[in-house]
Amino acid sequence: MSGKKRFVMAAAGIVIGMALAGPGAEATEAYLKAVRSTQAFYMDGQRIQMESYTINGSNYVKLRDVGEALGFNVYWDGAVQIDSDAPYTGTGPVTDDGVGWTPADSSRYIPQVGDVIRCGDGSDYTITDVSRYDANMFADGSLGPLPEPTCDWSQFDQPELPAAEARRFQTEAGDYLFLQNLYETRRMLYTLYNAMGEDEATWANGSAVLREDGTPWVHIELTMPEDLTAYPFWPWREDQVTDFFHSRPGGTFYLEVWDVFADGIFQRTEYNIRAK
Repeated sequence: MSGKKRFVMAAAGIVIGMALAGPGAEATEAYLKAVRSTQAFYMDGQRIQMESYTINGSNYVKLRDVGEALGFNVYWDGAVQIDSDAPYTGTGPVTDDGVGWTPADSSRYIPQVGDVIRCGDGSDYTITDVSRYDANMFADGSLGPLPEPTCDWSQFDQPELPAAEARRFQTEAGDYLFLQNLYETRRMLYTLYNAMGEDEATWANGSAVLREDGTPWVHIELTMPEDLTAYPFWPWREDQVTDFFHSRPGGTFYLEVWDVFADGIFQRTEYNIRAK
């Protein structure tokens, strides 16, 4: 039996308490308080990114994150499904109707030629070219892991990730797909958290600065209102978030990330930020 399979079979008993919450999962008992952990994780001597939470002295991570790190597939299909012989995608096999996966959680989705995306209007969009994916000529290189905490993120606003969307626009200029990228949304959010921890207007003496009424200086939304024009940028540049925040450290910040396709061809991952 391979080491990977042994790991999968033993996952439920590992000390760090790996967990995957799917639709219908029972809520953790109220008396258990989860706080974001700063625990480092290493695999084969190399540090890896793991989002973890401490509950009653134990570190809990998502089983899907373990699957992504070790290279086995974990997905939800009425129950937690583990496929130790398949590479990690976060989704199950393509259904009989040929419709591929529209991202529905915050795991990383890497588009592949032939993927069929079910759009919000009920139509299907086929991806035909991903040669530009992760190969932007203006980027310094492939993106690294998600940012790690440089302060206690739990003291800041904790927005819920929205339900992923696939928006299709057919115009004279082309057939466009905007596919919401929740994984990169988390990159923007975590970068914003660390910027908040560096700014004396929002962080002082090891704690988040609150208004006189006890509310936080910064409120965060992970959707962009229709009446608000976003400031888009690509490829990813951390300073686009940090500099924007430090220029006005307060108010409501809006973050969104979309993978953009035109006529089936991947164009860019577009990061959007706005504040008011």
